[in-house]
Amino acid sequence: MGGRIIADTPVGYLEIISDGTALTGIRSVGSITGEILTDEITAEAKRQLAEYFDKKRIRFELPLHPNGTDFQLRVWNALAEIPFGETRSYRDIAEAAGNPKACRAAGNAVGKNPFLIVLPCHRVIASDGTTGGFSADIRIKKYLLEFEKH
Repeated sequence: MGGRIIADTPVGYLEIISDGTALTGIRSVGSITGEILTDEITAEAKRQLAEYFDKKRIRFELPLHPNGTDFQLRVWNALAEIPFGETRSYRDIAEAAGNPKACRAAGNAVGKNPFLIVLPCHRVIASDGTTGGFSADIRIKKYLLEFEKH
């Protein structure tokens, strides 16, 4: 059946969605709206996100069901490999996804990451060390990068 819940986090409200067997999305939302239907998957994701923000978790262990192209899936898998507190460039992600010249395409795929925080797209920065873009509010990315430094 699936579930949909809202987690109130230090970076605002996060909508957590599952299809009943795996997560299908985590995204930033401005408010709590719509029907809330908790299932085991969404409850576990909310619990693990709380542990992350309490500095008790550095890696997520959740079933994910991403929907994307082959290249997007490879990029999202590369995101999962970035260690807590570290960053990678868009070029690094393109290389990890098997196409070192596809930096812009990798950036687009990073921006379409369906699992905010769980697949740490916030850890991807520009080659010159600047923050780069972010699909959610850029303040969230800056907060998460600073949060993981300490």
